[in-house]
Amino acid sequence: MSTRALQGAEVAALDVAWVREQFPALKTQVNGIAAAFLDGPAGTQVPKQVIAAIQDYLVNSNANTGGAFRTSRRNDAMILEARAAMADFFNCGKDEVVFGQNMTTITFALARAIGRELQPGDEIVVTTLDHDGNVGPWRALEEKGIVIRQADIRELDCTLDLDDLQRKITAKTKLVAVGYASNIVGTINPVAQITKWAHAAGALVFIDAVHFGPHGSIDVKAIDCDFLVCSPYKFFGPHMGALYGKREHLQRLKPYKVRPSSDAVPERWETGTQVQELIAGIAAAVNYIAELGRRCDPAATTRREALLAAYRATTQYETRLITKLVQGLQAIPGIQIFGITDPKRFSERCSTLSFRLGDHNPTEIATFLGDRGIFTWDGNFYAINLTDRLGLEELGGVLRIGLVHYNTGEEVDRLLAALREFAAQ
Repeated sequence: MSTRALQGAEVAALDVAWVREQFPALKTQVNGIAAAFLDGPAGTQVPKQVIAAIQDYLVNSNANTGGAFRTSRRNDAMILEARAAMADFFNCGKDEVVFGQNMTTITFALARAIGRELQPGDEIVVTTLDHDGNVGPWRALEEKGIVIRQADIRELDCTLDLDDLQRKITAKTKLVAVGYASNIVGTINPVAQITKWAHAAGALVFIDAVHFGPHGSIDVKAIDCDFLVCSPYKFFGPHMGALYGKREHLQRLKPYKVRPSSDAVPERWETGTQVQELIAGIAAAVNYIAELGRRCDPAATTRREALLAAYRATTQYETRLITKLVQGLQAIPGIQIFGITDPKRFSERCSTLSFRLGDHNPTEIATFLGDRGIFTWDGNFYAINLTDRLGLEELGGVLRIGLVHYNTGEEVDRLLAALREFAAQ
């Protein structure tokens, strides 16, 4: 990587008008009012480049792999390009990228393979802050006698209790499963430090970067994690999952697979025929982010450098949005925000925020907002350990606002005005 990329070159301000023009869904209206898509944590909208790539695949490359004819060869070339794109996204080798149905399915498959090597009494550490997709697959190994230990949170700011986590990593620990960022309160975890603690104990590290993917650049080499998984549909792509695995582990571990399928890495981990038109969409999503990066920093020469430039710009922009949102929410009586609210610590969180308003059920608020064209989510978002721990599960969970770089300050203002209207009723 160039010195420019390593030093974090300055980037131009985000051209939000150009960004929004790339996303056809943003033209949606509800009752004659433009929709505000504040539902990104459950899946972002896709740019027209992704739509075009999927359509082009179905017209020009729709065949299975390994055939001795044109469309199959085009398909094979597309998959190689998609691996190269995700390798740039992760900062890894192309043969360290695995595609799959979704993050949860990939994690279950990997957990079963790792479980083959474990013995009764071996331990896996999970956290209270995580989506259950990074808890349930590991807890499923309890039937083999594996012991699951769960690290707690600090309730005041919904961050991991790092002292508790460090205590739970012992000589018996074989794997630590941790999220890069919380999909409910936005907390960003110090995954590189956690990896060092785990490796010092001889344990593997599995990182769920599904929620972090839209908000920050990922560098698996810098983290030194063993596995990292994300979901392209959370960073402007189609509904699939993607896994990074260190080459040595992908080669050593034995996945459950059918006999005729390839024993080569990474194909041995991709069970059955993949949804290949969506893989084409994954490459297009990465290339969209890179195109955004080149607009912010025309001097970016490689796709990796362009991706880093894009995330520098979007992180700055999203920080301004979440600052505006937090300040506005704090002025509404009865609002309780969960997570980090101190602007001086916003580098420790991404632009996802959850709250409650008095005794109102979050579904009631989400319905009120939805009727006004403001799309939000309510519930636990599969982070059930956290809503249980906070005593919110029986109360309907929380209302979640998810801001990404295609959202605007005007949309935040609309949300705040609607919430003030709701609170005044």
